[in-house]
Amino acid sequence: MPHIDRALRSNIKLRHLQLLVALDEFRHLGKTAEFLSISQPAVSKTLTEVEKMLGLVLFSRSTRGTEPTAAGEALIRFSRRVLAQYDRTREEIEAVDTGAAGRVRVGAMGAALPVLLARATARLKARSAQATVLIEEGDLTHLLPKLRLSELDLIVGRLEPGYAAPDLATEALYNEPMVAVVRPGHPLAGKRKAGWADLAQLPCVMPPPWASLRVKLEQAFLAQGLEPPSDRIETSSYLAVSTFVTQRDAVGFLARSVAKQFASEGRLEVVNIAVPIELPPVGIITLRASREAGLGASAEHLIDCLRLAAAEMDAGEKPRRRSARPGS
Repeated sequence: MPHIDRALRSNIKLRHLQLLVALDEFRHLGKTAEFLSISQPAVSKTLTEVEKMLGLVLFSRSTRGTEPTAAGEALIRFSRRVLAQYDRTREEIEAVDTGAAGRVRVGAMGAALPVLLARATARLKARSAQATVLIEEGDLTHLLPKLRLSELDLIVGRLEPGYAAPDLATEALYNEPMVAVVRPGHPLAGKRKAGWADLAQLPCVMPPPWASLRVKLEQAFLAQGLEPPSDRIETSSYLAVSTFVTQRDAVGFLARSVAKQFASEGRLEVVNIAVPIELPPVGIITLRASREAGLGASAEHLIDCLRLAAAEMDAGEKPRRRSARPGS
């Protein structure tokens, strides 16, 4: 359709794209007009203008509001990507002009946020205190759509095999085991060696049913001939794990680096029990096309800091060699 190509290349303006995104957010002409600080007739006129340019109906209108058509949804995705790239480019130009280091937008999964991303951000800030790191926490089901719309520059977290895709580039940084945690002063915290039977008797904070880790934890109990605890709270939030482990006298499960960080803060204690679960490595996820085209200076600096922080963490986990005694 040559007229669509011509419209996208020559006629569509940023204000058109902003209107489409706002209409998708609010699904209502009046609320969209209020958000954009224009009149409702102006919203209707601009939408009609875009539809006429493309020769397509982008939104169906009714007394209940507006709903994007299939063509509308495709153009909304395009609009979000263009606007995100516009913001990124504007920020980079402003950073060059003002001497600031710009902004990087990161999606963070729980396993990476308290230690790896915190240390990498500290390194980035040491390089340039004016660098801005925008962090959005969530799981891959929430973060990947935002990455694909260029609303995030990268994701830091577990490289779950089930989410591998040709449009994604991944870089593994380190592996670490899962550990069991309880509140400070819990009887299991001081036990020389705990058993799975001890854990089975406690309330448990477990990952949600759809998480791969949940299945692995249940299998770990069953492998010991035990039923998983029936008294449980389900969450993928590490903050929620810390909260409910403390409030309910429960056992929870965290990545070792996160558990050690919480233990150093006096929030939790690690139980002396091996958790025989293989976890995907922690690493970086980016869009392959964005990586090849260049992510921008701020994102590249943060990735470098993530690599350095991961190497530091990995070195910290390796046992130190004892120095040889004189004469030995």
